[in-house]
Amino acid sequence: MKRLQRFSYGIVMLASFLSGCSKSGNYVPVSGTVYLDDKPLPNVMVTFQPVASSGNDAQGVGSFGMTDANGRYQLEVSSLQKQMGALVGKHIVRIATPPPKGGSDDDADSAATPKNKKGFQDPIPARYNTESTLTFEVPPGGTQSADFKLTR
Repeated sequence: MKRLQRFSYGIVMLASFLSGCSKSGNYVPVSGTVYLDDKPLPNVMVTFQPVASSGNDAQGVGSFGMTDANGRYQLEVSSLQKQMGALVGKHIVRIATPPPKGGSDDDADSAATPKNKKGFQDPIPARYNTESTLTFEVPPGGTQSADFKLTR
């Protein structure tokens, strides 16, 4: 699980640096629940990556969170300083299951693929992670209902 967090953190940080974002933005609290086939989905990584918009060509720093036993998550900014929340605006959302413990570090690099070298296949369909079609508009005041109802 920590390898996937490091991997996701690395991807989000790389995207932030490539976008040229060096200023802090308007971060607001974001939390919600993830469901798969109408059941809360525990122990999955949820990442929000800002999308460039009209008048704002810098995407910004993304956010991430892990769901608890009830499928609830709270986002934290992917930065060196601990800060909770996500940038206001539109985001691409990715939801993925961390690979099982006991794999090599190579598995962390391939965890974003539907099936990695050790044979791990994410039970969450690719349309929610590697080929995500999920988006979410973070409102100026934040939200506690950034919920996602996934289906197989």
